Amino acid sequence: MTSFIPDLTHQNISYYFLPMAWVIAFMPRIYAANTYNAATNKHLDQRAPRQWSQTVAQEAALDAKTKGRITRAEAAQANGFENLGLFAAAITAGNSSAWLVSRFVYNHIYIFNDVVPPAARGITYMFGVGMCMMMFVLAGQNLSSGSV
Repeated sequence: MTSFIPDLTHQNISYYFLPMAWVIAFMPRIYAANTYNAATNKHLDQRAPRQWSQTVAQEAALDAKTKGRITRAEAAQANGFENLGLFAAAITAGNSSAWLVSRFVYNHIYIFNDVVPPAARGITYMFGVGMCMMMFVLAGQNLSSGSV
């Protein structure tokens, strides 16, 4: 019987990382929507999701700290989706779970930027980009050595 669960001892699971990266990119939206709902008893307008940041900025029931976290969560989500292409390309060239971890940490730092050092976000972002670039370098080395 065929199983959809990967055999981690025999299969390259790197292609499962892209759906995981999509979920990690989407998680800040879930956090933002739940935080907004808890603070205002209102829901995200599904008819105009791209205008939601403006709605949050104008919401009188939210304090500045909560508005900041929701706004940063939205920005973290957008940044995550903007970087999926780079990660997908890097998967085709090599493998890395470090990028997934860096994106998860990046989202957390981005949202809670009011309690972590400001440079932490940039450092975490550059670490993730560095992991992707390293995968291209390693793939190139494998090609030039003839091991592929």
